[in-house]
Amino acid sequence: MEALKTGNDVLFILLGAIMVLAMHAGFAFLELGTVRKKNQVNALVKILTDFGVSTIAYFFVGYGIAYGVHFFSGAETLAAHNGYELTKFFFLLTFAAAIPAIISGGIAERARFNPQLAATFLIVGFVYPFFEGIAWNQAFGVQAWLKASFGEEFHDFAGSIVVHAMGGWIALPAVLLLGARHGRYTKEGRLSAHPPSSIPFLALGAWILTVGWFGFNVMSAQTVDKVSGLVALNSLMAMVGGTLVALVLGKNDPGFVHNGPLAGLVAICAGSDLMHPIGALVVGGVAGGLFVTMFTLTQNRWKIDDVLGVWPLHGLCGAWGGIAAGIFGQKALGGLGGVAFMPQLLMTLLAIVVALVGGGCVYGLLKKAVGLRLDQEEEYNGADLSIHKITATPEREPNW
Repeated sequence: MEALKTGNDVLFILLGAIMVLAMHAGFAFLELGTVRKKNQVNALVKILTDFGVSTIAYFFVGYGIAYGVHFFSGAETLAAHNGYELTKFFFLLTFAAAIPAIISGGIAERARFNPQLAATFLIVGFVYPFFEGIAWNQAFGVQAWLKASFGEEFHDFAGSIVVHAMGGWIALPAVLLLGARHGRYTKEGRLSAHPPSSIPFLALGAWILTVGWFGFNVMSAQTVDKVSGLVALNSLMAMVGGTLVALVLGKNDPGFVHNGPLAGLVAICAGSDLMHPIGALVVGGVAGGLFVTMFTLTQNRWKIDDVLGVWPLHGLCGAWGGIAAGIFGQKALGGLGGVAFMPQLLMTLLAIVVALVGGGCVYGLLKKAVGLRLDQEEEYNGADLSIHKITATPEREPNW
C-alpha cells in the first residue's frame, strides 16, 4: 500500500508539473500576440531558452538554497520512493521558471538576449529561492517568528506572493532601467499606440495559461491525499470574477478581457485552499479591476512602458492575493481559518523588498557591465532580425 501511495503521489505531482510546463507555452503566446510582428520570434525563443537556463540554475544552485536538497548522489539514491523528490523538483522548477517568463513580458521588444539569460540564471539561482526558502521551507526563522507573534504563519498555498508578486516586482526595476520603447511616447509626452500584433495568439496564450493554472493551483497539494476540490472551485470563481470585471472596466477591450482571468487566478493562488467560493469571486473581481486600472495608469499617466503589464498583473494582483488570503480566509467570512492578516501583510511587504532589491541589483549590475538594451537601429529593425536573423512572417518566399 505504501508503494501504491508513493506511486500515486509521483504521478499526481508529475501531471501537475506537466500542466505548469504547458503554461510556459501560454506565456510565450501571450507575449507573441501582444508585441509587434517584428518581435514575435524573439518572444517564442526567450520563453523556451529562459526555461532551459532556469532548469540549470535551479538544479545546481536554487533548489539547494530553498530546500537544502542536492542531486549529487547516485541514481539509486535519487530513485528512492519512486523518485518522488525528483518529480517534486520538476514541479517546483516550473514555478521558479515562471519568474523570468513573467519578466520577459515586461521588457519585451527592446531587451538584449544574452544579458537577459544571465539575469535569468541569477534570479532563479539566487534571488527567487532566497524568498522561497523563507516562505515554504522555514528558512531564517521568519515563519516561526510570525507564528509566535501573531498566532499563525504566512500562508501562500500556490504562490500569489512567492511566484507572482516576486516575478512582477522583480520585473519593475528591469522595466525602469531599460526605459520605454523608442516611439512609445512623443516628445510632448503623449502615448503612441503600439497595438497587439495578433489578438488570436494573445487569446490562445491566455487560454493555455488559464487551463494550466488548475494544475498550478490544485496540484500544489503535492500529494493525492491533500488534494481539495475547494481549490479547483475557488480558482474557477476567481477566474470568472477577474474576467467579468475586466470586461466591464476595460470597455470590451480584448486585451483586458483575456488578462482578466489571469489577474483573478494570480490573486487566488495564496488562499485558494481556504476561502469560500463567493470570497474567491470577490478576490478575483477586485484583481481584474486592479489590473485594468493600474495598467492604464502605468502606461498612460506614469509613462512606464511595461509591455504586457506584468507589474500590475503579477506584482500588484499577487500582492493583493497574499493580503486577501488573510481577510477572506477567516472563518468570519466563510473561510476555513488558520490564517491571520498581519503575517500575510508583513510577508507580502518582505517579498516586495526582496524582489526590488534583488531585481535592482541584478539588472543594475548587468546594465553597467554589459548593457541591457538593443541599440536604436536594432530595436527599429526588431528583435527577430537583430537577434535571430529571421522573421515570423517573411515578406517574400522563393518562387522556385
